[in-house]
Amino acid sequence: MTNLVKEYIEKNKIIAIVRGTYGKELINLVSALEKGGIKLVEVTFDQSDPECLMKTSEAITILVEKFAGKMKIGAGTVLNEEQVETAHRAGAEYIISPNTNQQVIKKTKELKLVSIPGALTPSEILEAHEMGADFVKIFPAGAHDLKYIKDIRGPINHIKILATAGVTPDNLEDYLNVGFSGAGISGYLTDKKLITAGKFEMLTEHAKELMAIASDFDKGK
Repeated sequence: MTNLVKEYIEKNKIIAIVRGTYGKELINLVSALEKGGIKLVEVTFDQSDPECLMKTSEAITILVEKFAGKMKIGAGTVLNEEQVETAHRAGAEYIISPNTNQQVIKKTKELKLVSIPGALTPSEILEAHEMGADFVKIFPAGAHDLKYIKDIRGPINHIKILATAGVTPDNLEDYLNVGFSGAGISGYLTDKKLITAGKFEMLTEHAKELMAIASDFDKGK
């Protein structure tokens, strides 16, 4: 099952990062993204919210049930084992973190989920990989230009990487060209102003735009 999820991520490439959106707005948002071709959604734990375990668990459960067979749902900003276990019980299939934490990776693999910890330097990327990460999230990807990624990809091009923070329709193809397997994207796909205004059709168009770039990249390989 883990291998199937990994292949699904590599095939579909774009992970929509959902933060602080729940209930009906969450359903409307993810429905809009699904119409635009998005097939991967990350629901994050809001670490500043004392109710984040409950809220994130409920959100993941709702999405897993409603979009079964259409999308794969994961948990993001996962910082400890309890959050891994909570996400697993809710039905998440992959665990994404902003950092590399050995206990989080170990628990993720024990539960047969896909592990995607965050890292930035070559040492951190290799450490995450050696701990068992399936992908390493380069975070924040926009902190360095693409030459940095090209340089570090030379000696460690065997590690699958995803980009998060700073990826836009203008540079997505560039990130894919230097070797990223995909990208996590928040604001462009989950703009709170558009959600509040009920302009979900615009988010569908944003999703279509990004998925077209990813599809064209695959065709050109």
